[in-house]
Amino acid sequence: MTIVPEFFRSIVAFVIVLGILVFVHELGHYLAARWRGVRVDVFSIGFGQALKSWTDRHGTVWKVAWIPLGGYVKLHGQERPQDVPPEVRATWIPGETFHDKPVLSRAIIVAAGPAANFLLAMVVFAGLYIAVGRPVTLPIIRSVVPDSPAAKAGLMVQDRVLSIRGKPIATFEDLQRIVTEHPGQTLPMVIERDGQKRDITVTTNARTSGFHQVGLLGVRGGVTEYHHVSVPGAIWGGIHQTWVITADTFRGIGQMISGTRGTAELGGPLRIAQLSGQVAQLGPSYLVDFIGLLSVNLGLINLFPIPVLDGGHLMFFLAEALRGRPLSQRAQEYGFRAGLAVLACLFVFATWNDLSHLGIVRWVAGLTG
Repeated sequence: MTIVPEFFRSIVAFVIVLGILVFVHELGHYLAARWRGVRVDVFSIGFGQALKSWTDRHGTVWKVAWIPLGGYVKLHGQERPQDVPPEVRATWIPGETFHDKPVLSRAIIVAAGPAANFLLAMVVFAGLYIAVGRPVTLPIIRSVVPDSPAAKAGLMVQDRVLSIRGKPIATFEDLQRIVTEHPGQTLPMVIERDGQKRDITVTTNARTSGFHQVGLLGVRGGVTEYHHVSVPGAIWGGIHQTWVITADTFRGIGQMISGTRGTAELGGPLRIAQLSGQVAQLGPSYLVDFIGLLSVNLGLINLFPIPVLDGGHLMFFLAEALRGRPLSQRAQEYGFRAGLAVLACLFVFATWNDLSHLGIVRWVAGLTG
């Protein structure tokens, strides 16, 4: 019986999270278009039939559609002139169409969507730091894996790691980083147990990941502690956290490409929906933090140089600026087809990971023997 409320909680949280992210992303396009003098015909949250719509004084139709899986901004004259019949081009307002604008203005409008997502993340993190403080994950062990290097060295739950090889350990992430960088090596540690400092020596395990080895200790956890910060400190913390997530994401992608990291972590809408429900259960602050994390990822994904995505459009605009003229219609058409194919493959792969993670693949395999 607990499955039903958990399912609906995940759906509601997913709709809220996705709605906020999409609205901010499209709002970036909308505001940049207005700034550069491009008329916006439609601003839609969701796809399909409109549940609610209205027209503002600038002639933009605002819609909330019944399929909450995205959204879009329809720019005036967004289509290429050669792709629409003359009677449609006759309705375009001179000077307010997207394709009438210089390449710089078009690039600004396209880049404004991902930029808005990065700005949202900074605001979200800064707001959380002001409201509840900046979270710091302390290097306190919450569980020890049996027969692991940590267990053999005598590490126990509630031990706090103070230093490794003489280097101070301030966060659990510091502990993870040093252990990972030293596979199969002996590491002298200083820990605190029951208010007393103790020296412990740990020999990490080595695990091959792709073409590299990483160290394993066999501990889980970290206790989160919130430190109050000033408003300027919170603003800087929001900027720094956004940068850290961006750098970690690029590092993870690079590791997946090089083969040093698995691709099982790649997830799609099903994984996001599941995580949205789980995070929402923890409390509003966790859900807001999750929105910030996803906002950074949405901004990065849209900047990938894949035609159809914002990054693909920016790539075409860069080529146009360097050549002095747009790419040929055939080249752009092939590019968009390739982009659609790449996105379709990524969607199928991510969905397969989601189904495997949720156990649906194993369940179906069990039915089929």
